Amino acid sequence: MQRWNRKKTQFPVLVFLLFLFIVFSNLHSENSILQIQDGHDRAPRHQDSITYVKPNLFSHQNQGPEVLDRFSTCNSTKEYSGRKIAWTDRKPRYGHRRETLERCDVFSGKWVFDNSSYPLYKESDCPYMSDQLACHKHGRSDLGYQYWRWQPHNCNLKRWNATEMWEKLRDKRLMFVGDSLNRGQWISMVCLLQSVIPADKRSMSPNAALTIFKAEEYNATVEFLWAPLLVESNSDDPVNHRLDDRIIRPDSVLKHASEWENADILIFNSYLWWRQGPVKLLWSTEANGACEELDGLGAMELAMGAWADWASKVNPLKKRVFFVTMSPTHLWSREWKPESEGNCYSETSPMDFEGYWGSGSDLPTMHMVEKVLSKLSSEVSVLNITQLSEYRKDGHPSVYRKFWEALKPEQLLNPASYSDCIHWCLPGVPDVWNEFLFHFL
Repeated sequence: MQRWNRKKTQFPVLVFLLFLFIVFSNLHSENSILQIQDGHDRAPRHQDSITYVKPNLFSHQNQGPEVLDRFSTCNSTKEYSGRKIAWTDRKPRYGHRRETLERCDVFSGKWVFDNSSYPLYKESDCPYMSDQLACHKHGRSDLGYQYWRWQPHNCNLKRWNATEMWEKLRDKRLMFVGDSLNRGQWISMVCLLQSVIPADKRSMSPNAALTIFKAEEYNATVEFLWAPLLVESNSDDPVNHRLDDRIIRPDSVLKHASEWENADILIFNSYLWWRQGPVKLLWSTEANGACEELDGLGAMELAMGAWADWASKVNPLKKRVFFVTMSPTHLWSREWKPESEGNCYSETSPMDFEGYWGSGSDLPTMHMVEKVLSKLSSEVSVLNITQLSEYRKDGHPSVYRKFWEALKPEQLLNPASYSDCIHWCLPGVPDVWNEFLFHFL
């Protein structure tokens, strides 16, 4: 009886101690949650054993690290430390992304053969055409790739009008920023626009990291900035960028941002260069040239974070920012023609089945980019060109191009090795990407 009474008196004490433990646990959890929520601006140093780095802090003009160039090297290379980019995830302040306000999805549709309205310009009429994209000039005799129009399922794209586009650009700078695929879209835009400007009222600057087409009458420019990895890298030379090691500063876009900052309309892309093997990371705070190594997808996610930190501060009422999704490749014909062993060479028509998706468009990369862009819904508009371009296995130069020098006869006879199934002939698919821009501006 005495033992029972002792147990009975201990029971309330145990309940009270348990209550205190629950209360203090909840208070600790709430405090941790508040710290995490505040962490975007303060860049938490350790959260789940991950170090977060605040990007875009050190500029070269402000005694920051040395500028990377093609002569830059790593003094040593170690495994990736796990550092992440802590960029400001701001809530939308200016409304939703403009495209979502459309009554239909203009990126969902089909290619329609239209040789009465297309092409929108002739290859031979554009003095700024690139030999790398001038397929007819370099021997392609089938011109069907020039006559396809993109038709959305439930609406129509705004009809292209060069004069109206120039009015949209009056007193403005339109700048494409990215790799050679974005350069192709820039050349397409120049070819679409130049015909209505008298020859003595237009000019093109020499090829450089920043190349500028100017129309005096409109006080407007259409520019291209070579920045294939968005962040600073040792591949930022527009000519000499074929290097054994790819080195980036994963936490800084400031070098390129100093060029694009004052543009009024910006079109970014980045994808293909991240698919070429491991990337060396040289953080801005690293003074001894010690690099880390990371796979392409992981490195691209870091770079997208540094770029998103810049983009999150954009006021879309003053500046329009677009991001172009990945441009697909067509390297293996077996993906659309089972048991074949070719590539895009000799293809003359688009895919005729909806929903085709080849290995040239990496889904994990697509999902990562989508995740980043979803947090920038009020600052950045997305040109979702991937699926519609997937259908265009016929649109690449293959062997009908000149890159530095024309292909030799023996190379022309070996399309399996020498076909370019990455870039796009002009006139062609990139013209439609620019029709989207015209539609949304």
